[in-house]
Amino acid sequence: MNWLNHLVDIIYPKTCDACGEPLLGGEKLICTQCLVNLPRTNSHLQTDELIERRFWGKITVSHTIAYLRFSKKSKVQYLLHQLKYKNKPELGVLLGELYGQELKAADFDKHIDLIIGVPLHIEKEKQRGYNQANCIAEGLSNALEVPYDVTIARKVVNTETQTKKSRFERFMNVKDAFELTDKEKIKGKRIAIIDDVLTTGSTIESFATTLLDNGCSEISVITIAIAD
Repeated sequence: MNWLNHLVDIIYPKTCDACGEPLLGGEKLICTQCLVNLPRTNSHLQTDELIERRFWGKITVSHTIAYLRFSKKSKVQYLLHQLKYKNKPELGVLLGELYGQELKAADFDKHIDLIIGVPLHIEKEKQRGYNQANCIAEGLSNALEVPYDVTIARKVVNTETQTKKSRFERFMNVKDAFELTDKEKIKGKRIAIIDDVLTTGSTIESFATTLLDNGCSEISVITIAIAD
């Protein structure tokens, strides 16, 4: 069947999820040129105050790191659009693995015990077919060799979109939106919360508060992108 797959690739070539150009042999989802040139923050190697200040005075976070810098009409925005709206859960796993490899090389795995993606409400997850944060968490878990769990928490309030809301409105929109299904699993654990992009941080702040109030010892925040 290899010849048939080859023929299909010729007629319907696979394209890069960042730039849309055809992928070459051995490339997976993202072409080599885009991988090399993606705008990395390197926040796991040096303090980035612009990232860390998102939670200052709100919750205690041990680490706040992001893989890439997000800007409008950029390849990063296109990647996240593909991940969230174009049925590309495998892209989330790949991005998690790519970032996880860099974090592993910097011994970041030694700072966390458990990885949890920010939960989606069940209705939104059914509509999308998957939770993109869980896909990223899976990839990070693969690379860091740290367990991840998609059953510990759930979102119980189907919140309105956060777009065009103020910082206060965003927080109130997600206040008390999460609950835990098994509190014992998080007690004393250093937990990394995972999401695709960090904007105001309101959703992550609400979820982190739920975890801290129920006994986890530390929170770290890992996202694929950070918005200005």
